[in-house]
Amino acid sequence: MLKLPKTLLAIAALGSFVLHGAAQAAEPVVTLKLAHFLPAHSVTQAQFLEPWAKRITEQSDGRIQFQFYPSMQLGGTPPQLVDQVRDGVADIVWTLPGYSSGRFPLTAAFELPFMSSSSEASSQAMWDFIAKHGQKEFSDMHLLATHLTDGALIHTVGKPIHTLKDFRGQKLRAANRTAAKTIGLLGATPVAMPVPQVPESLSKGVVDGAVLPWDVVPALKLHELVKYHTETAVGSPALMHTALIVGMNRATYEKLPDDLKKVFDDNSGRELSREAGRIWDNQVVETGHKLAQSRNNEIHVLPQDELDKWMKATAPVSNDWIKEVERKGYENGQALLEDARQLIQHYNDQLSR
Repeated sequence: MLKLPKTLLAIAALGSFVLHGAAQAAEPVVTLKLAHFLPAHSVTQAQFLEPWAKRITEQSDGRIQFQFYPSMQLGGTPPQLVDQVRDGVADIVWTLPGYSSGRFPLTAAFELPFMSSSSEASSQAMWDFIAKHGQKEFSDMHLLATHLTDGALIHTVGKPIHTLKDFRGQKLRAANRTAAKTIGLLGATPVAMPVPQVPESLSKGVVDGAVLPWDVVPALKLHELVKYHTETAVGSPALMHTALIVGMNRATYEKLPDDLKKVFDDNSGRELSREAGRIWDNQVVETGHKLAQSRNNEIHVLPQDELDKWMKATAPVSNDWIKEVERKGYENGQALLEDARQLIQHYNDQLSR
């Protein structure tokens, strides 16, 4: 067998590397604009979206790249993100469908009061529910993930919320119509606003508190603005959750070559939804607790007897949801709600095995 000198072998290897690099360079690189409304250091970007984007870049051999636009850097307001991804202003967005009042009624099922105790379970349930019933809500985008935040709790400045009577006279920030109805039934005055407006509104006394999950506490430095936090016990259903999506411009997705579509397909769907839910269930809550404790804030856990009173007071919200989806043309809202609950229970049961 003919043996080549080491120098020739090295040259041959280098030539192979150069040709391989040239072949890779010939492949078109797709750079996607990814927008959301929270800061770059938020859990959303640092712990969820950036690791996900890195996986896609690696699995595409660098042919898919991302440019992040946090804090609405592409302009507009948070409620406009669903239109920005539809219209191609952004290629991908992470946003709250509930900011767009009435446009995503089926998704709102997962924001009903005391619907869920686990974001990981309910994020998967929401993916299945939308795939089964809610396709037309997202017909103008390519849906990549659905997930819930950790459970929303009550953060207040001047007085703690321990019982129903403590809500009287309090103005509390609400994320959407479902949250506003819930807050009103509990006895407070709801004030609707996107998350970025909360710190200034608390500082100026526009609101006395906010109904928000722990996940936004670090980004907003909420623990420095309030003194009291009221949440439900671990394993108990949370006051409510906020439903979020990762959505992609449909034309952007369709223009991708099949192999790059597959990279997205392999890194989206129920599993990505589950991953997000797990993040929000675990380190998000732990971080929020630590920050609140670092300021010597009070964290009050609602006892079961009081929780029962809150659940009874907010029951009409679910009935209103049933009527609303039926007005929008869906048949048997009660059956839809029961299906959402059964899906949540299914994935809760999986977690407990």
